Amino acid sequence: MSTVVVAYELGGAGRQVVRDALEGAAEAIHLPDLDSAGRADALRKADAVLARTTRELLPGEIALLQNIRLLQFFTAGVDHVPLADLPTGVPVANNAGAYAEPMAEHALGMALAAAKRLLVEHAALSRGEFNQFAPNRMLAGGVCGILGFGGIGVAMARLTRGIGMKVHAINRRGRSEEPTDWIGTPDQLDLLLAASDVLVICTPLTPATLGMIGAPQLARMKSDAILVNVARGEIVDERALYDRLVAFPNFCACIDAWWIEPVRHGAFRMDQPFLSLPNVIGSPHNSAAAIAETGVAGLQRAIANIRRALAGERPLNLVAPEDRMM
Repeated sequence: MSTVVVAYELGGAGRQVVRDALEGAAEAIHLPDLDSAGRADALRKADAVLARTTRELLPGEIALLQNIRLLQFFTAGVDHVPLADLPTGVPVANNAGAYAEPMAEHALGMALAAAKRLLVEHAALSRGEFNQFAPNRMLAGGVCGILGFGGIGVAMARLTRGIGMKVHAINRRGRSEEPTDWIGTPDQLDLLLAASDVLVICTPLTPATLGMIGAPQLARMKSDAILVNVARGEIVDERALYDRLVAFPNFCACIDAWWIEPVRHGAFRMDQPFLSLPNVIGSPHNSAAAIAETGVAGLQRAIANIRRALAGERPLNLVAPEDRMM
């Protein structure tokens, strides 16, 4: 039977999910349970490894991964993981789409809050202002532009289509089995920006997407567009976005993914005072907050991909060398 090493601590419920998902295909070995000799032996014999980050491995253990069929990460974003330290040729997969449904709900919730001026009017009510006839916006009939049409993008398309929006999207292939009203490739970004009433950024951070949305791109957007970022802050130029928000008060930004965050950088910091602006809605990158149901689904999707590798099939969501940030 094949062996899957789980590199990080999982509680009893999580271990049961892994056992059930691997049943008949592989045995799970949990690295935190072992002493240093046992860890090294397990990693040498592993057919696949499930990890959150390579930092869970002790010095010298990364070199022991050279013969595994797959290093599967539990998280969707691996831009902060030092993949350059891995032995050459180790297949790496992220868990893209693991939290697609809650992230799409979060993005839509933020967009609706911006369109309906919920936070603005809540603050006004607290000041005694009753702006009953201040206009807000309908999203139905508008265009939801989706930059990154993977699992999250598809989930977002289904929700926005359900409220009557048209769906425009970009992915690398310029095609998808999921219905869209228009789909293009990254070189057609300007068309997506110009058409979007709501722009949802859910593409991975790679060398190609770093700084992808700067001042020229923001200038191509509608003056009252709503930008929602549930991906990575670094995809958007921080100062350019702030300047756009100041210059166009009807332009809104819903920021879930920030430029400096505790998990990736050890602190939360912004270089521009976004939260002082009325046309900004912020959340603490919790669009994928791991409620019990989501955590189970994420584990199941990660293990399903490991099973593909163990069966000799091509795993999903492989991270190509040119897409690796570290």
